Amino acid sequence: MLTLEMMPPLMFGGLVVFLLIGFPVAFSLAAVGLFFGFLSIELGYFTSAYLGNLPFRVFGIMSNELLLSIPFFTLMGAILERCGLAEDLLEGTGQLFGKIPGGLAYAVILVGAVLGAITGTVAASVIAMGMISLPIMMKYGYDMRIATGVIAASGTITQVIPPSLVLIILGDQLGKSVGDMYAGAIGPSILQVLLFVLFIAGVSIFAPHKVPALPPEALHQRGWPLIWRVLKGMVPSVVLIFLVLGTIFMGLATPTEAGAMGAVGAIGLAAINGRLSWKLVREAMDNTMRITCMVIFILVGSTVFSLVFQGVDGGLWIEHLLSHLPGGQTGFLVFVNIFIFFLAFFLDFFEIAFIVIPLLAPVAAKLDINLVWFGVLLCVNMQTSFMHPPFGFALFYLRGIAPKEVRSSDIYWGAIPWVGLQLILVAIVIFWPESVTYWLEPASTVDPNSVVIDVPMPEAPSDDAPLIFK
Repeated sequence: MLTLEMMPPLMFGGLVVFLLIGFPVAFSLAAVGLFFGFLSIELGYFTSAYLGNLPFRVFGIMSNELLLSIPFFTLMGAILERCGLAEDLLEGTGQLFGKIPGGLAYAVILVGAVLGAITGTVAASVIAMGMISLPIMMKYGYDMRIATGVIAASGTITQVIPPSLVLIILGDQLGKSVGDMYAGAIGPSILQVLLFVLFIAGVSIFAPHKVPALPPEALHQRGWPLIWRVLKGMVPSVVLIFLVLGTIFMGLATPTEAGAMGAVGAIGLAAINGRLSWKLVREAMDNTMRITCMVIFILVGSTVFSLVFQGVDGGLWIEHLLSHLPGGQTGFLVFVNIFIFFLAFFLDFFEIAFIVIPLLAPVAAKLDINLVWFGVLLCVNMQTSFMHPPFGFALFYLRGIAPKEVRSSDIYWGAIPWVGLQLILVAIVIFWPESVTYWLEPASTVDPNSVVIDVPMPEAPSDDAPLIFK
């Protein structure tokens, strides 16, 4: 006889089996949830009326205005991927830094950060930088593992730098504002870029032959024309970043409104670069539709799973399992980050955010962990899912556009040092919470229970006051 205590681990185990078989995640979540839901009704753990909540939860997903920002930011990234902005940035900054060892790698890191701040999608950054910079790096003798690693890693900066789609979803799952999530991610974003730059600086000092400077004949643009070319690509990017992020931080626009303005701005940049066409818009909209449908289906499947999981006291099972780990907060954080790191070998960040985060958030809240800091920390961790085998999407994107002479083994081995740098950032965020919380507005120190509101009462009329009728 199945007891109530056995249901949560069986649900989790059933989901793992479905995922290992290779069944689509969205339908795996829904199938496991419905199966155990009907089983729980038969066993009397809850009534059929409990599953009647499901349509309301699905309607809540469809009517969530915050999630509407996802297609806007996706459309913005898809248009910018094709409008030539990345080419201008990479070619200009590559020429600017090309005369020093590692110059092309510095340019890729810088442009990866800028593209991350204006596209929000890893695919756009990795594909654009790989198609432009990888052939140049190969031509001038860059070590293949360094070249492929820096391109893939710089593309994954997009996951942490606002307007990251991951931060939008984490904010929704944790019940925190996207503005706070974006503000909290500023510090880790800067630290990630610095770690990457320091790594290339170390390589250029101790192994300069792996990251050679460009020869003089390759530096064909000097002086003001080169600066103008860099500014031509950089200034519109900065304007678009302010349009999207500045309005959110200043409280002038919601993420959805800022995403809509960003999409319009991307169309404007495509028009300025002479790349705007119906074909570009159609391809961008097709890409946006596919990603948005994937997100919504996963979210609907996850709400089916989580509704049944909570109905069989799965939340209490997870809380009991994780809140009694040795080490308190630190032990919980170490365990969760190791768990998510290995889970990312098999699931992408959308799946992790929708399946695991709703289970971890209540435990983190009970342990008095700042949920914005917790969300940013997990976001930093989840960016490794794009970099490590066997399902690192950044590696897949790079393999898809790399020349045939680039071996897959070089791409995979080249990713390892950068995964290590990302894990170093995870450790920094754990042991230096101020890297996230410094950028947040201080919480109110007023105790609501101490607030007293005195409302003056009007004087009662005397008995001999005349009555006035109107």
